[in-house]
Amino acid sequence: MAMKSEIHWMEAGEMSRLARDGELSALEIAEAMIDRVESVNPGINAIVYWDPEQMLVEAAALDQQQARGEDLGPLHGVPYTIKDLTPMKGVPVTSGIAALKDNIGTFDAPIVERMRSAGGLFMGRTNTPESGYCPKTSNHLFGTTRNPWNRDLTAGGSSGGAGAAVAAGLGPLAEGSDGGGSIRVPAALNGVVGLKPSMGRIPKVSGVQRFASHSFHGPITRSVSDAALMLDVVAGPDARDPLSLPNHGFSFFESLDEDLTGWKIAYSETLGIDTEVDPEVSAIVRAAVSKFAGAGADVVEATPDWGDGGKAMWEGLWVPGVAALGERFDVEAMRGELDDELIELVLTAKTLRGDDITRADLFRGRYYDAFERFMRDFRILASPTTSVAAFPVERFNPKFLDGRSLADRLLRWSLTWPFNMTTTPAISIPCGFTADGRPVGLQLASRLHADLDVLNAAYAFEHLQPWSSSHPGISG
Repeated sequence: MAMKSEIHWMEAGEMSRLARDGELSALEIAEAMIDRVESVNPGINAIVYWDPEQMLVEAAALDQQQARGEDLGPLHGVPYTIKDLTPMKGVPVTSGIAALKDNIGTFDAPIVERMRSAGGLFMGRTNTPESGYCPKTSNHLFGTTRNPWNRDLTAGGSSGGAGAAVAAGLGPLAEGSDGGGSIRVPAALNGVVGLKPSMGRIPKVSGVQRFASHSFHGPITRSVSDAALMLDVVAGPDARDPLSLPNHGFSFFESLDEDLTGWKIAYSETLGIDTEVDPEVSAIVRAAVSKFAGAGADVVEATPDWGDGGKAMWEGLWVPGVAALGERFDVEAMRGELDDELIELVLTAKTLRGDDITRADLFRGRYYDAFERFMRDFRILASPTTSVAAFPVERFNPKFLDGRSLADRLLRWSLTWPFNMTTTPAISIPCGFTADGRPVGLQLASRLHADLDVLNAAYAFEHLQPWSSSHPGISG
């Protein structure tokens, strides 16, 4: 039987196997995780709502189900967290907004339903910036989430609570959401795995964002195999999401393969984005990409001829994405309760014209076409996930963007949002550390619906350069 102190670093697949085989009870898992949250979470503020008594009740019910000989789900006894943007029945759903502190969810998103039905053990809700508007995690309701590797550093965002929780051993599986990099940025800065799947792979039901073609649910985990396992559980069609994909007909987890023989991988330093890549980050990512030769792949340096899509991302997706907040609240009257940058974003949304959005959408189509043509020659497009490693937690953005516009300060340090524009799969995986111990992420992207290619490339790298034994030295 596993030692209680080891449980919080177990992968979900191993934890579920031990629980299903009777070597570890769901109650033992719950007790170990409660101890871990009580010890570690106060120092990083990753989980902002949890109910340990209810967690024990649910764990006992899972053990009783097993004792009765009932069929057990693939996540039997495995703890998971849900981001405080995602609908969930009977618990607070605040989006990090102080005015919504008493809002209780009335229904479960499909991803929540599926995690629970698979035997998962709900641990709590993770922190997010207000309305999930930016790649940092701080709000006026719950405060700031800190990076487990160094609490003086940002955890990124907007799934910063999820990324920090997984990195700190507060559960092996976390749900994140990604409208421009909000899964992959915190995955990179916290040294974990973050997958943004293809549009429709995981159904979403989120009110006014129902038809948003740049917004995704996805797993944040400590291993690629756990990301594939979670994707198996939560992927598949749902009639409530008109953009959801049909069943894919195979298991991502069982199809993982580290052999990349004959694969052609492109490496791009900036993806054509007007940004400055920190030289240390660049060197770490380039060294990581060179290792793909060990799995049989051929790596060449190349960038899609798609131009810089920042203006289209800003005017066509990012700014319109917060417009509904301005319909719900008088944001100017909420100064001191909302971030000034979010208020500026909502006010900017009110100034957008229809032709601005149409022009951005037309560019987005050309952007996708250029990417699709480029990927005819490659299986994977690799890049840094972010142009810098984690920076001080009190900062809104890296120093090199000081004095730039809000659009630049939000967009110009991540290399993630191009694949929200294209709706195609992309994953961030750990690939090294800076000299002062900050994690660096490698992003791997592919063509539409090639989620398995992205997972397999990441799985191969995980074997070429293992990271599973690397954990932050955090104990409380």
